[in-house]
Amino acid sequence: MSKFQNIGAPPGTMFYSGDQAGKPVKITLIEFNETDFFEREFFDLNDCLRHVRENMVKWINVEGVHDTDLVGQITQLYDIHPLTQEDIVHVDQRPKFEEYENYILTIMKMILYEEEAFSEQLSMILLKDTVISFQEPNGGDAFDVIRLRLRQGKGRVRKLGADYLFYALMDAVVDYYFTAVEKIGDKIEKIEEEIINDPKRESLIELYKLKREVIFLRKQVWPLRDMLNNLTRSESEFITTNTQLFFRDLQDHTSRVIDSVETHRDLLSGIMDIYLSTNANKMNEVMKVLTVMSSIFIPVTFIAGVYGMNFEFMPELKSSYGYTAVWLVMLSVIGGMIIYFKKKKWI
Repeated sequence: MSKFQNIGAPPGTMFYSGDQAGKPVKITLIEFNETDFFEREFFDLNDCLRHVRENMVKWINVEGVHDTDLVGQITQLYDIHPLTQEDIVHVDQRPKFEEYENYILTIMKMILYEEEAFSEQLSMILLKDTVISFQEPNGGDAFDVIRLRLRQGKGRVRKLGADYLFYALMDAVVDYYFTAVEKIGDKIEKIEEEIINDPKRESLIELYKLKREVIFLRKQVWPLRDMLNNLTRSESEFITTNTQLFFRDLQDHTSRVIDSVETHRDLLSGIMDIYLSTNANKMNEVMKVLTVMSSIFIPVTFIAGVYGMNFEFMPELKSSYGYTAVWLVMLSVIGGMIIYFKKKKWI
């Protein structure tokens, strides 16, 4: 469905606004406590629900939101508001935090960087003992490190509740922001050296690509800070006081990412100025050479033009030394102008 076909539809209408995907939706269920752990992938919701156990922290990761019927079944099962259901499948959302009576919702962009940055929307719902995450299947996610900690029982994630898992997943996403910023920074250093040493049109094209990537990253990170501000000020019963401290630390990480993005943005603007200045200086050098040559030969051309007139009564035309005299005058003019330009340090 086109993202514009829902115009006029009532609030809460579910439609998928991304690219249509033919892959089936994959559901991963992870259940754990300090001593027990379970993990399995499912392609059938009922099969997944049969493995859900009480007294365990549960993480249900839904990979693929194009199947709106399945997303609707999952969200209705956990009494999720229709507006939240709409936000989950409408994948052009800004990062945001919303608080409801029986759950809290965060929506953010998960940014992965290979040759260039690409993103997928991540919607996460925190309930009493369950985290439900919805993501687009665009080629992996940032959660492998969290899965490894859960399997090995390392760190706090197996010892604390669903709210800490909720934080850990968001922290993993923000860590990938640092990776993207670092790779963009490496590219900026490389393109800066190329432009300073030998500016080419290819360098300018690459510079514009990097500028678009930084703008794209900036659009995702700035709203994320506002989202975390709202989350840390929340008094929701689903987030303990201890976990609030971790969210404040995550807020600091986001501020660092924003500072790095702004630094890269300024660097790119500076490099663009260097490129334009270098090209302008090259053009000025060319114009300077052409101007000096023109200035030298304009008087000589004038002399040649005067003696190129075919008047019969020109006294110099009958002189046996006329040709030599004209050459001497022209060479004297050329030499005098060169000496003058050198004294002025124009050449």
